[in-house]
Amino acid sequence: MPYAKPLHEQTELTHDARHDKGAVSPPIYQSSLFTFADYDSMIARFRGDSDQPLYSRVDNPTVRELQQKVAQLEGGEACLAFSSGMAAISNAILSVAGPGDKVLCVKHVYPDTYRFLRGFCQRFGITTEFVDGESENEIAEKLPGARLLYLESPGSWVMSEQNLTRLATLARDAGVTTIIDNSWASPLFQKPLSCGIDIVVHSASKYISGHSDVVAGLVIASQHYISQIARHISPFLGGKLSAHEAWLLLRGLRTLPLRMRQHHQSALTLAERLQTHPQIMGVCHPGLNPQPWSTLRGYSGLFAFELAENVDIPSFCNALQLFHMGVSWGGFESLVMPAISVLNQAGEFNSAVDFGVSPRLIRISVGLEETDDLWHDLQQAISAALPS
Repeated sequence: MPYAKPLHEQTELTHDARHDKGAVSPPIYQSSLFTFADYDSMIARFRGDSDQPLYSRVDNPTVRELQQKVAQLEGGEACLAFSSGMAAISNAILSVAGPGDKVLCVKHVYPDTYRFLRGFCQRFGITTEFVDGESENEIAEKLPGARLLYLESPGSWVMSEQNLTRLATLARDAGVTTIIDNSWASPLFQKPLSCGIDIVVHSASKYISGHSDVVAGLVIASQHYISQIARHISPFLGGKLSAHEAWLLLRGLRTLPLRMRQHHQSALTLAERLQTHPQIMGVCHPGLNPQPWSTLRGYSGLFAFELAENVDIPSFCNALQLFHMGVSWGGFESLVMPAISVLNQAGEFNSAVDFGVSPRLIRISVGLEETDDLWHDLQQAISAALPS
């Protein structure tokens, strides 16, 4: 029977209904297909009169449990799980935009999202214009005639926020659908659907997993939008999530509130200390200058800082002992990634001007290690990279 009062998110995520034989963890339905007891049951499923699992490319009980949990956490009606964050992003975009449509996208999005919109989508007659997410006037001016407004708040590398409530209103008035990548904040620290955003996407490889052992993506929205994706896009692109990875993500959700509190505290502490360091020219962290309209309820462990000209970037990276160099983020381990690496990626950006950030920027993902140990590591690496 239902609990007598509404539960806090941490309790909801930790407390699962008991499964077969009293198991506290859900079973992994490692099966490609599901059979029917009789002819009528099969016909009912194909008619849509039954929700019995049919085939794991489109439905699996373990994946379904994950989807229900995430939809509840984001405040959405439904959720679809995918084999990667890019699968979630591409399915969501292609469910809205088609040949002849225009997409507005904020600058400083995830690089593969940038490449997908700028290159891949052009093959299908979808054009994209990149706009300043902090300029409501520019977005309002360019919304007429657009089909989709794609947001990412805070944005990649510079961690700048967009006024989600205001932009959702502007888009709705213009008849434009909105999608946001909410991976940075996680569903705990930002709930874009409550601001009027239509569709939320996540790279579940990041904080929802939290253990750097899963690649997955999620789309959360109203039943209308999810049905559009489920009927017309996802069955044919085939980016399904496996039952085992769904089970790992359910495991990650149980500790998400505890981990996010630690990421918040450690990263903000390091950002504040770096802000006063003589060899740091600037720190990009939304918690250092909170906006009055911000919809963030907390801060994740991802931010960036700019090294002074006299700090040698390769020497700094090589001197780090606790921070490792890696492309992802959101796990238990601390990582750094220099912006210059993106400039050296073939086919990415022609120059620092195209990239839009300083080539001396260092992106940092703060893990779950002791904060003082991480601070000491950053300090000694900066000292080691100074001229002798």
